[in-house]
Amino acid sequence: MSNTALIKFDEKEISCPVIVGTEGEKAIDARNLRKDTGYIFYDQGYGNTGSCESAITYLDGDNGVLRHRGYPIEQLALYSDYVETAYLVIYGELPNLKQRNKFSELLAENAAIGTQMQRIFDGFPESAPPMGMLTSIVSSLAAYYPQYATNNFEQDLKTFDLAAPMTISRIRTIVAMIYRYRHGLPFIHPRDLPFCDNFLHMMFSDPYVAYTPIPEVTRALNLLLLLHADHEQNCSTSTVRMVASSGANMFTSISAGVCALSGPLHGGANSAVMHMLQSIHDEGDDGTRFIAAAKSGTKGNRLMGFGHAVYRNYDPRARIIGKACDELLNRLGKSDPLLDIAKHLEQAALHDDYFLTRKLYPNVDFYSGIIMRALGIPTDMFTVMFAIGRSPGWIANWKEVASNTKGRIYRPRQIYVGATKRDYTPLDQRR
Repeated sequence: MSNTALIKFDEKEISCPVIVGTEGEKAIDARNLRKDTGYIFYDQGYGNTGSCESAITYLDGDNGVLRHRGYPIEQLALYSDYVETAYLVIYGELPNLKQRNKFSELLAENAAIGTQMQRIFDGFPESAPPMGMLTSIVSSLAAYYPQYATNNFEQDLKTFDLAAPMTISRIRTIVAMIYRYRHGLPFIHPRDLPFCDNFLHMMFSDPYVAYTPIPEVTRALNLLLLLHADHEQNCSTSTVRMVASSGANMFTSISAGVCALSGPLHGGANSAVMHMLQSIHDEGDDGTRFIAAAKSGTKGNRLMGFGHAVYRNYDPRARIIGKACDELLNRLGKSDPLLDIAKHLEQAALHDDYFLTRKLYPNVDFYSGIIMRALGIPTDMFTVMFAIGRSPGWIANWKEVASNTKGRIYRPRQIYVGATKRDYTPLDQRR
């Protein structure tokens, strides 16, 4: 195969190098296109633009493939857990026993939030949106821990092995504190517990009655976080990389990613699924009428949790989490009418030509909300839970940017469509 691509325009022909990834992905290297020709590529939303080279996550949306550092998500979901997968995503290899223990120790040692930092919560009303609180508090990490946030890549990379687990652990603690604060409950200090059990302890313990871990709940939470650990160059991850490209420290870059995650088209998708399922249930429908209305394009009957900006096949995470959802509810002895509706919608998507021809398969958001509901997590906390899971991916992508000594600041171009040159008119001469 030729390692160049020919582009013809204006009766001219230029050649551009072709970059081939390790999985066979091909890209036309257009870095010199504007300099050589005066042209740029227009690609609204960057859907066909490769903004970076990355060794973290491989995603093949056409075939429903997702791998972290080469390991299929199906194998990680079956054999690994969130902490180990976080290490893999950040460092590129599965940890040995010594590395795993050290990483877990650092997560445990950095779980607590200092008293001074806790005072931030007093500035929020109890009705404050959880993501609004999370974006503010994560951003403040750069102020409370400046030794890890010097805005000097060389220096910040020296402290990275401490800053990375600290970030994951404290985002988890902050999320638990947000839940407690919004419900008028006292904060619960972390204990020497495994990562997910510690989170559930900080969320649901009473001051004098500690939360009792339930193995089925712990496994479900582990899986939920693991499946969200990274997902290639999505909106929030790309935002982290863009901010990092300016030389910004890890905390600041991640806080920008949290802001991007707060949007309803990104991190809010699983909440939208729950609102949809609840609305269907409230109407006394099993999903049949809703599907018919959605297919007819009736306003207000948009089918949430189906389709994906990248996947043109079944989201592999949805297969895993859908099965886990069934198992969790069965083990807990719970039934959920919303799950019954979800199953009906899923079967319609897998067998109805309307969905098949449009490749509208259930995505991970379709089931993640039901699992969180079963865990006792309210709908308005879903997106901050997403942020815990995605922390390793954000950290790993920040590290790639910071480690690239030949990197440049992200600076997309635009096609200007505004007014052409015009002269200033004094105020007294304007109509």
